[in-house]
Amino acid sequence: MNTREKFSSRLGFLLISAGCAVGLGNVWRFPYITGQYGGAAFVLIYLVFLVLLGLPIMTMEYSVGRASQKSAARSFEELEPEGTKWHFIKLVPLVGNYMLMMFYTTVGGWMLAYFFKTAAGSLSGKNAQQINASFSGFLASPSQQVLWMLVVTVIGFFICSRGLRNGVEKISKYMMGALFLVMIVLVVHSFLLSGAKEGLAFYLIPDFGRALEHYSLGEIIFAALGQAFFTLSLGIGALAIFGSYIGKDHSLVSESLNVVVLDTLVALFSGLIIFPACFTYNIDAGSGPGLIFVTLPATFNEMAGGRVWGSLFFAFMAFAALTTIIAVFENIVAFAMDFGWTRKKAVAVNAVVVILLSLPCALGFNLLSGFQPFGAGSTVQDLEDFIVSNTLLPLGSLLYLLFCTYRYGWGWKNYSQEVNSGKGLKLPNWTKGYISYVLPLIVIFILVDGYLEKLGFPANYLLPVFCLIYPGYLMVQSYMVHRKKKKL
Repeated sequence: MNTREKFSSRLGFLLISAGCAVGLGNVWRFPYITGQYGGAAFVLIYLVFLVLLGLPIMTMEYSVGRASQKSAARSFEELEPEGTKWHFIKLVPLVGNYMLMMFYTTVGGWMLAYFFKTAAGSLSGKNAQQINASFSGFLASPSQQVLWMLVVTVIGFFICSRGLRNGVEKISKYMMGALFLVMIVLVVHSFLLSGAKEGLAFYLIPDFGRALEHYSLGEIIFAALGQAFFTLSLGIGALAIFGSYIGKDHSLVSESLNVVVLDTLVALFSGLIIFPACFTYNIDAGSGPGLIFVTLPATFNEMAGGRVWGSLFFAFMAFAALTTIIAVFENIVAFAMDFGWTRKKAVAVNAVVVILLSLPCALGFNLLSGFQPFGAGSTVQDLEDFIVSNTLLPLGSLLYLLFCTYRYGWGWKNYSQEVNSGKGLKLPNWTKGYISYVLPLIVIFILVDGYLEKLGFPANYLLPVFCLIYPGYLMVQSYMVHRKKKKL
């Protein structure tokens, strides 16, 4: 008898899925990378890739989850053809979810800590230099780093311990509702700033001339491609678990599109919050990660009621981080439950495991600061982030693509039947060529590009290289089809 938990409503599924996708990539990375690459022109390219790249892979994670009724730890075993070894794919999601939380819990702790610091007024009256020194001191304190990591980890696993409906779904609804409410209040406030017109023009009106002043078109395209890919955290089965918790009433194209829209709204609204402030107070919109913890807190100190607006902003950031942490923790708990553990045991054991695994990152800015894997100034977090973002996400996405389209895997027929089950938008059959042949190539682009960048090669070197590789890729595919027909 199937006793698998189910969401109490479709809204619960959409909000927790969006909560998993909505994270620091939306509200932290997206604004500053948009500023770096010229504003609206980058946003336009990003949105195109979000649909062309993110949406199809998301449908695959949901399809594998819903068809198998298992987490990524067991789903491939349920669906693979007899005698094949596709179940080894599960190693990527298993490693990926734990490794993502190894640094995400620490950064989530920063957001929560800065909400309380801002609300308490400990940053009030300080200039940018003083706030920078305060942030540096915060990172250098092992006790503060471990404390806030522990707080978000305990909160996340406590919510998971309450179950899918009474814990994860219920709290995620409240958190996502609060996130959108705070976001709307902040957007309205930003629209009233004196530099709002200039900030919105930079953000919403494409100017490729401005975008090309500092970067080539190839670099901008690859940056947009990477952001569109990484923002949804695809490839490690983080979304697949929620596919296993829903019925077949609605097509997975419709469900995926709804989640992508919610995720994109949060990213776009974060820009609407930040860019008017940047142009009002002459802030470099492309100033990098420090924009959130140094530049903006100094800006809030110059605003009327800045302590309130700063507190709301970091509440927004904390909600975005916590929704992702809760969703991924649920995935980790589901891994153990699929192997026969009770929820209580899965939560208790994994809470300890995640805390221990998170310690290197929390201590990487202080006690372990001597470990600099990518050279001077790099940290444990940089290494963990690189392994997840530049290796496990694209590798896992490539494996999902092959599993769902390759004739010796689950196959296009099974995938298309599952993704189209239910009412709503359907996946057109003409997309088979693009999804089967072109999309894997794009993911390989991203995977290779991440390593080339670390070696100092510009992204635009990749295009001519892959133009040479692609015909060979098609020839291999044609050969495999011919070989299959010959056997028949």
